[in-house]
Amino acid sequence: MSITTRRAGSHDAHLLHDLAARTFALACPPGTRPADVDAFIALHLSRERFADYLADPARILLIVAHDDEPIGYSMLVGGPIADPGVAAVVDAAADAATSIELSKFYLTEDRHGSGAAAALMAATLDEAARTGAKSCWLGVNQQNVRAGKFYAKQGFEVVGEKRFLVGSELHHDFVRLRPLDQG
Repeated sequence: MSITTRRAGSHDAHLLHDLAARTFALACPPGTRPADVDAFIALHLSRERFADYLADPARILLIVAHDDEPIGYSMLVGGPIADPGVAAVVDAAADAATSIELSKFYLTEDRHGSGAAAALMAATLDEAARTGAKSCWLGVNQQNVRAGKFYAKQGFEVVGEKRFLVGSELHHDFVRLRPLDQG
């Protein structure tokens, strides 16, 4: 079994959209309406949006593959935190150190538990540290226990809460933060 990671390029917008369409619903709480999931994907995870993300110098997208088959992706977003509530808790917890957001981290369901997520996280955190950020933060749905355990194992601690709109439904996320190795 060969697990590899690589930076996504402008030619990967279609691939990333496909991965997002197959994985986004896995992170949503039970009972999330399919129409809301579809609306979110259409608005935020379309091919066009991924083309925009890939062209944005503040974003870093990685793809993880198993035997050359893409099975997941991550996206880091640099720059000021847009949500004032999140900015307040992240800046307070990180002593106002420069932070970077882990905005997306998804793996196909058949690869959960395979080690691919750990490989993708290691590569993602390496990329985050290379930006000069001192900490990395993320939001994860409060009902996504599996992801919460994974993020805790990766050193992300809960520092606050935020809301996340999926279609017309408001979800509740934990904000998690971890320091980045600068070595």
